[in-house]
Amino acid sequence: MQATEITRRNAAERRRDTLDRLDTERDLWLSTAHPDHGPHQVPLWFLWDGRAIWMSTGETSATARNVRDEPRVRLSLPDTSDVVLLQGRAEAYSASEVPKDAADAFADKFGWDPRTEEAPFLYLRVEPATVRAWRGEPELRGRVIMRDGVWLGNA
Repeated sequence: MQATEITRRNAAERRRDTLDRLDTERDLWLSTAHPDHGPHQVPLWFLWDGRAIWMSTGETSATARNVRDEPRVRLSLPDTSDVVLLQGRAEAYSASEVPKDAADAFADKFGWDPRTEEAPFLYLRVEPATVRAWRGEPELRGRVIMRDGVWLGNA
C-alpha cells in the first residue's frame, strides 16, 4: 500500500464532500441490532433526498424485524479511506404507505421499483442525527460534521 499525503479539510469542505457522495453513490452498509441476536449488517442501495436516506428491504428480512424493535441504526459508505458514518432512527414504510415522490425517485435511480415486487418490501427512511467524516488520521480531529441533526461549520 502506498502512503499518500492527506490535506486536512475544514468542516465546510467535509460537509460539501459528504453531501456530494450522498448524492452520487448508490451503496451503503446498514447496521441494525436485535436484543437477542446482536448486530446485523447488510449492504443496500440508497437514495439521498437532501434530508434523509431511503432504502428498501424485504418486509420479513432480519433488517426489517430489527428496525421495528430497535429503530436506532448506523450507516456507512463503503470507502475506508474516505469514511462517512451516519447515525439516526429508521422509520419504516410499507410499499402502500411510502411517500410517492420518495418511492418514484428510488425507482428512477435504480431502475427497480420494490412496489412492483410480488413479495412485500419495506422502505426505510433515516434522517441523520450524527454524521462523521474523515480521510485518515490527520482528519480524526473534527470528524463530527453533524450533531443532533444540525450541520456544523459554515456551508
